[in-house]
Amino acid sequence: MANKSFNLYRYSIPVDSQFILGDRFLKRREGLLVRVSCSRDGWGEIAPLPGFSEETLEQAQEQAIKWLTNWQQASCDAPRVPLDGTYPSVAFGISCAMDEMKGYLKEAANFNTAPLCYGDPDELYAELAAIEGEKVAKMKVGMYEANRDGLIADMFLEAIPDLQLRLDANRRWALEKALQFAAKVKPEHRARIQFLEEPCKSTALSLQFAAQTGIPVAWDETLRDPNFDIATLAENRPYLVAIVIKPTLIGSIERCVALINQARALGLNAVLSSSIESSLGLTQLARLAQQYTPNVTPGLDTLDLMAYQVLRPWPGSTLPLIDLDSEFITKII
Repeated sequence: MANKSFNLYRYSIPVDSQFILGDRFLKRREGLLVRVSCSRDGWGEIAPLPGFSEETLEQAQEQAIKWLTNWQQASCDAPRVPLDGTYPSVAFGISCAMDEMKGYLKEAANFNTAPLCYGDPDELYAELAAIEGEKVAKMKVGMYEANRDGLIADMFLEAIPDLQLRLDANRRWALEKALQFAAKVKPEHRARIQFLEEPCKSTALSLQFAAQTGIPVAWDETLRDPNFDIATLAENRPYLVAIVIKPTLIGSIERCVALINQARALGLNAVLSSSIESSLGLTQLARLAQQYTPNVTPGLDTLDLMAYQVLRPWPGSTLPLIDLDSEFITKII
């Protein structure tokens, strides 16, 4: 019988000092790298997102060590050790490691991402215009004046006639503010907004916004509400057109795939999206996107916020790649 082993590492790497996450500047991205081995290795990333995850990195680390210790004591041929009751980031990271080890996570990946628009709009035109195939970009809104956000979105859509936009407001707007945003987007441009994630503070107000403006919405935070019921997705049609799944905030691969299948059955798109993981986590998300949502462009364009890549490179990235010997990575077990 093969020997079972695991290792846990902690990384801490600098990120773009201008990036605002929620209501704070994110100066460093920290997380755990997990390796499991039973005849072959599998890797995963456990990286709670500050301000969004329910668990802290310390809580995730403690729980991961306990789960992995229990796993190590079971036979290699035993069924999966359940991940029920674990924190979402722990469930996702460990399920990636286990599925990679067992060959369930396929190698093929979808590295075509929706570029994240932030900073100076003028600097993004060339990048957006150069996208091959479906031109889809993502823009964060709600951090500044609604009128300003609307003007910038309209500017992008005017400048690039075949561009489609995904917008994310993180529930920041009252209905009045959301309508102010929409008023600045020309009616002929609104059809090229694929969706606006969570524009208002409640789902009811977001659906009202969609009904009044013709701009469809998508659920992100709603999927993580304690009382969320998948059956409500059908009731929210036709104004709801997509769900955005951030596995680090949702849970295991199995849980994410169940949501994808349920959404698809209702005619909704399911978009896999990052929670600012390292290049290791992002490459695994790209593999999941190819395997489970092959016809949907994922939202994984967060690597350039980082100062380094971790363990595995993202194709085309010029960021330095660090390994386990780096000063930014510490071995725990």
